[in-house]
Amino acid sequence: MKHVGLTGGVASGKSAVAAKLASLGAVVIDADALARQVVEPGTPGLAAIKDTFGEGILLPDGSLDRPALGAIVFSDAAQRAKLNEIVHPLVREQADALREAAAPGALVVEDIPLLVESGQADRFDAVIVVQAPHDERIRRMVQDRGWSRDDAEARMAAQATDEQRAAVADYLLDNSGSLEELEAQVASLYRQLAPAQE
Repeated sequence: MKHVGLTGGVASGKSAVAAKLASLGAVVIDADALARQVVEPGTPGLAAIKDTFGEGILLPDGSLDRPALGAIVFSDAAQRAKLNEIVHPLVREQADALREAAAPGALVVEDIPLLVESGQADRFDAVIVVQAPHDERIRRMVQDRGWSRDDAEARMAAQATDEQRAAVADYLLDNSGSLEELEAQVASLYRQLAPAQE
């Protein structure tokens, strides 16, 4: 088994890379999806978040009000650290279980948006970083996701810089071109990383 970390800043194209790797046969573990699962109603994760941040982060149905929580944590590093202390260990536990369930010869890719910020680079055989120009990422968040420019800038400011991510990268993917160009880079990288099939 080869264990690879995948990361990139918001709107860098990391999800497209993860999807292409999965289509080629990699086992992709999505930390964002796990982070949603570990805070569903009835979970210890959601109970801990409510205890830490108060009832105001819950919707009337008892589920997590993500925009309300986001408003608290994305503008305050100390509050964000509190949230990460709750969620990250729960996500890692789930990811470990999924990795252990993978076939012995699998290429296992953990898609972790905050891989650098959470100091996880040394857990992997290799780290893939997806990068795209700052202005292009802002455009994607504003046009494709409907965010305000201020929200987009705040989200980027809350994450590691391109230089910090590049410093831990074994492989850098440049997503300044078309999706087809990005997928061609991913296919080439997959051929390098995938364990030889017996």
